[in-house]
Amino acid sequence: MTQTQIKGPAIFLAQFAGDAAPFNSLPSIAKWAGDLGYKGVQIPAWDARFIDIAKAAESKDYCDEIKGQCAEGGVEVTELSTHLIGQLVAVNPVYDDAFDAFAPSHLHGKPKDRQAWAVDMMKKTAQASANMGLSHTVSFTGSLAFPFLYPWPQRPAGLIEEAFAELGRRWTPILDHYADLGQDIGYEIHPGEDVFDGATYEMFVDACGGHVAATINYDPSHFLLQQMDYLAFIDLYHDRITAFHVKDAEFNPDGRQGVYSGYQGWTNRAGRFRSLGDGQVDFGAIFSKLTQYGYDSWAVLEWECCIKSAEQGAAEGAPFIASHLIEAPKTAFDDFAGGERDEAQIKRMLGL
Repeated sequence: MTQTQIKGPAIFLAQFAGDAAPFNSLPSIAKWAGDLGYKGVQIPAWDARFIDIAKAAESKDYCDEIKGQCAEGGVEVTELSTHLIGQLVAVNPVYDDAFDAFAPSHLHGKPKDRQAWAVDMMKKTAQASANMGLSHTVSFTGSLAFPFLYPWPQRPAGLIEEAFAELGRRWTPILDHYADLGQDIGYEIHPGEDVFDGATYEMFVDACGGHVAATINYDPSHFLLQQMDYLAFIDLYHDRITAFHVKDAEFNPDGRQGVYSGYQGWTNRAGRFRSLGDGQVDFGAIFSKLTQYGYDSWAVLEWECCIKSAEQGAAEGAPFIASHLIEAPKTAFDDFAGGERDEAQIKRMLGL
């Protein structure tokens, strides 16, 4: 059986979790994913229906149980996701009420306690990931500066610099803990987070002292909606990409709206997330470029579409990803025409 360099297809479970079978327990949702053709599942660390992170941080036996439940369904764990937890590491007060929903109810209205809980959960997830034999996780940075994205009114001098300095102070100890356990955090570069493009990612890494554990969860949909060159992004940051969300999007500006989309709902926005193959992202070029640079971790479907159902999107996602996986060549295509190195011949050809 031939092996592809990029592993997959895999699926992020967060958008499919629910209170009805098969979406309400890890064994049943793992079987559902396996039956659709997925080989891996990315588990949301905050969802107690799928995992108890505190227990996973303490018990390798429990982690083996989690892996066994997935294996019985025909899948393996790709990464643990801490997106909603990482968000709470850094919250501008304007978002306090909205982001309380990501924390246990006893922490609502207590931003400092909520932050301390998030830091503790982040660290527990690092240990849980290590206990599972994994090395990559995925998350968000949170947002201190994002409410001031557009520079009107004029931002006071030093505001952005101090926001990123504070991000560095909050995240560096967490990243140190991850590195000590052989883990990294692939941050999803995402509007709403302070790290939303390449420039802000560089600012964040600088604020964290160039930390090796501050890596990237590459998701081209967010770059297409910002009208960034998502292929050139891989050229620039490929050595930092440790995770890959396969998510499609489309951007259709007109005379009424553009990137900011006039406060419209998702269906009526100029920029919309779409199911795989229904948007404008060139996944053939992305898979080729990631293969070219040696990316060898998972390709994970993240489904978010305002038009197509989750069930249809999931069913179509596995074969879509599978069709884009590339078996990297073991030899150069023109090796047949070559020969052994001949120093004398080289010198003759160069007139030396």
